[in-house]
Amino acid sequence: MTVSLGPLLLVFMLGLVVTPPTLAQNDPRYKKFLTQHYDAKPKGRDDRYCDSVMRKRGLTSPCKDLNTFVHGSTDGIKAVCGTGGNPYGNNLRISISQFQVTICKHRGGSPRPPCRYRASKGFRHIVVACENGLPVHLDESFFS
Repeated sequence: MTVSLGPLLLVFMLGLVVTPPTLAQNDPRYKKFLTQHYDAKPKGRDDRYCDSVMRKRGLTSPCKDLNTFVHGSTDGIKAVCGTGGNPYGNNLRISISQFQVTICKHRGGSPRPPCRYRASKGFRHIVVACENGLPVHLDESFFS
């Protein structure tokens, strides 16, 4: 009995090509980026929005001084790491198009909860650090 390795090799090679993007979606740094900086469809985008979303995302123990939420699609944000962005400084990429953002800035006082934030909203280019074709860090200094 003769066993041909051709079909098995083909299946193995296809597995190598298809698996990395799937695994990349579960990358812990990418998931943390989404938790800290992504909100598809925000409600209000005012000071109460910032107080609420910062608390729900676990960014208030201690109170984070500044945090930006990017609105839109994850595909659009991921594209900044590819054809939707250009090199910017050391290992960063700047988006070609602008994104709708809400910037939440701590009002000051105690760094302990309850945290109060001032919201500002607008459209901005975003600057991200990428790993494996995915955003893993938003450069907050670009906004201040």
